[in-house]
Amino acid sequence: MILMVLLALILRLYRLPSYMTFLGDEGRDALVWWRMLHRGKLTLIGPQTSIGNMYLGPLFYYLMFPFFVVWGTAGPSIGTALFAGATTFLLWRVGREWFSDKAGLTAAFLYAISPVAIELSRSAWNPNIMPFFALLAIWGVWQFWQKKKYFWLLMEGVFLSFAAQSHYLGLLLFPTVAIFWLIELVILIKSKKSLKSYWLATLGAIAIFIILSVLPLIWFDLRHNFINYHAFYKFFSERQTTVNFKIYKAFPNFWPLWRMLIERLLAGKDSRAGLWTSLALLALTVGTIWSVFRQDFFRRLVFRKSLWLVLTWLAMGLVGMGLYKQHIYDHYFGFLFPAVFLLAAAIFDCLWHRWRAAALVFLLLLTFFSLKNCPLRYPPGNQMKKTAEIAQKIIEESGGKNFNLGLIAKQNYDAGYRYFLEKWGYPPLVIDAQKISATMTNQLFVICEEQCNPLGHPQAEIANFGWAKIEQEWDFPWGAKLYKLVHSK
Repeated sequence: MILMVLLALILRLYRLPSYMTFLGDEGRDALVWWRMLHRGKLTLIGPQTSIGNMYLGPLFYYLMFPFFVVWGTAGPSIGTALFAGATTFLLWRVGREWFSDKAGLTAAFLYAISPVAIELSRSAWNPNIMPFFALLAIWGVWQFWQKKKYFWLLMEGVFLSFAAQSHYLGLLLFPTVAIFWLIELVILIKSKKSLKSYWLATLGAIAIFIILSVLPLIWFDLRHNFINYHAFYKFFSERQTTVNFKIYKAFPNFWPLWRMLIERLLAGKDSRAGLWTSLALLALTVGTIWSVFRQDFFRRLVFRKSLWLVLTWLAMGLVGMGLYKQHIYDHYFGFLFPAVFLLAAAIFDCLWHRWRAAALVFLLLLTFFSLKNCPLRYPPGNQMKKTAEIAQKIIEESGGKNFNLGLIAKQNYDAGYRYFLEKWGYPPLVIDAQKISATMTNQLFVICEEQCNPLGHPQAEIANFGWAKIEQEWDFPWGAKLYKLVHSK
C-alpha cells in the first residue's frame, strides 16, 4: 500500500511546476487565492462553469487555500496531487474490505498509473478533486447500509457537498446514495426497529448540504440579481441543447460512454486498445456477476453486496451522463473514476481464484496500456513559467505606467497573465465602455498565443481600445508573440 501511494505521488509531483496546467482557469483561481491572502477578500462563490453563467460553491477555494499559503502559485496543484495520493490509499482500503487484499492493491495500482488520472491530478482545477470525495460518498453508503453506522449519514452531507462543488456532475452521486438509503429504510421498517436516529442523521445530512452548498449561493444571488438562479433556470428550461429528462434516451449512449470511460482510464487513451478493453471488461463484468450471484463461486456476502454497490454506482452515473447532450470531457467522469478501478479490481480478484494466468495477463495488459501513454514520457509544457515570462516582459516594457491587456488564443483567456501582473504590483486596467476615460490607457499589450494580427481584432479589450498602431513587438521561443499598441493619431 505504501509503495502504491508513493508511486501515485511520484507520478504526480515529479517536476510538477513544469508539468502543471496553468491557463485561464488556473489563473482565475490563483487570483482568488492571492486576493484572499493579501486583501482578505473572501468569496461566496466558486469557479464559473463552462455552460451558462452558473457558479459552483466556494468549498474548492477554501480547501486549497492553505496549500497556496504554504507553497505559493504551485501550492494548490501540489494539494491536488496529495488528494490523489489520498484517493490511492482509499481505493486500497475500500477494495481490501469489499473484495480482497489483492483487489485493494490492484485498484490502487491501476489508479496510480492511469494517464488520465495522472493528468487530472497535477493541476489545481476544481473537478480534479472529485474522485476523492465521490469515493468517500460511496464509502459512506457502505457504512450506513452495511455497518449501521448512521453517523456516516451526516458525513454524506459533507462528502456530497464537496463532490457537487468540484463539479455539478457530482450531483449524479445522489441517485446511488438515495437508492441505498431507501433500501436501509425498508430494512429498518421491516425489522420494526426505531427510525429516530436514522431520520435525525438524514435531516442532519440535508442541513449540512444546504449550509455548505446552497446558502453561500443564495447569499451571493441576493447581492447579484439572482445570477445563479437565472442560469439554472435557463439550463434546465432550454433542454433541447443541454439535458434530456427522458430516461430511456440514455440507454443508446451506454456503449459509447462505457467505451470512452474504459479507454481513457484503463487503456491509456489508445482507441484500438480501448475498444477491445471495453469489450473484454464488459464480458468479464457479466461473467463476474454470473459467478458471484448465480453460482457457488464467491459465497462471501460482502463481495456480492459490494459488487452490487459498485455496479449501481456505475449504472446510475452512465444513465445521468447519457442524458447530457453536449460534449463530454474526461474530467466529467471524475465521480465515476473510483468505480472503474474498483470494478477492474473485483474482476481481477474473480479471475485470480479460477484462472491465475488469465488474471496476470489481464493486469499486465492494463499496466502496459497505461505506461505506454504515461504523461512523464513527454516533455513538460512549462505553462506557468511561460506565462510568468510574458508577464515580466510586459512590466519591463510598460515603463511603470498603466496599461491595458488583451489576449488572442483559441482555448485560453488572460487570467493567468493578469494573476502574475497583479501579484507583482502591475494590474492591467480593464476597459469599461461606460468609463472610457478612467479605464483606457495610452498603451495596450496584446499577447498572441497563435498566429494573429492584433490590429482591428474583435476581442473586446482590443476593440474597445479603438484605433491603434503597433509600436513594438517581441517573439518568444515557444511561438507566442507580444505586441505593444498605442493610439493611432
